[in-house]
Amino acid sequence: MQQDAPHRIHALELGPMANFVYLIEDQATRRAAVVDPAWDVKEIISLARERGVTITDILLTHSHHDHINGIEELLGSFDAQVHLLKPEAQFWGQYLDVPTLHHGGDRISVGDTDIKILHTPGHTPGSACYQLGNDLITGDTLFVYGCGRCDLRGGDPEQMFWTLKDMREKLPDEILIRPGHNYSIAETSTLREQVAGNPFMHFDDLKRFTQYRMHYHDKHRDDPYGPIEKGQEMP
Repeated sequence: MQQDAPHRIHALELGPMANFVYLIEDQATRRAAVVDPAWDVKEIISLARERGVTITDILLTHSHHDHINGIEELLGSFDAQVHLLKPEAQFWGQYLDVPTLHHGGDRISVGDTDIKILHTPGHTPGSACYQLGNDLITGDTLFVYGCGRCDLRGGDPEQMFWTLKDMREKLPDEILIRPGHNYSIAETSTLREQVAGNPFMHFDDLKRFTQYRMHYHDKHRDDPYGPIEKGQEMP
């Protein structure tokens, strides 16, 4: 996070799948947004009270159960707006009537904190990443030295290939990746480190990427994820 950024980001690791739930704190207005509320909502509320903030917004990276199972409980305590991409709402079949559906490139303001929504399909059709200055909350699109599965309903390895290529080519090298799960040797990482050591960032050929993502990775990759040199992904 930049020293002069208007926001602070707090991470909670919750649930049996090592989910990261993020609380974005706007320092000027004491408003806050929660990204992917799930599992232990009491812990999320406790953090908000500890920080002295009011949760006014809920940002969803995608609609899989392990990222959204705390929404209703959180809405029982805070009058918050739910934000997600329109393609994800259509895929999910929920929140189709809310006034806060978005498209890639849209921006959300939480107090003085400006949040840009990136449409990053591959894990699901409407997966989103949220860019706040030098921070990028990536959900299940990009992990530290990994990426989300593409074999679940709505997954598409071709879309994931182009999404990661786009991120690699268009985002700043020093942007800080904040993933949706704690699967790696580190909780965060710069994009530069991911371009160098994340095997999913190494492929220029769609066919080889698809083979690696769909058939090779899960059978051969060690856990927790660590860096892999380019050219060492698979035989």
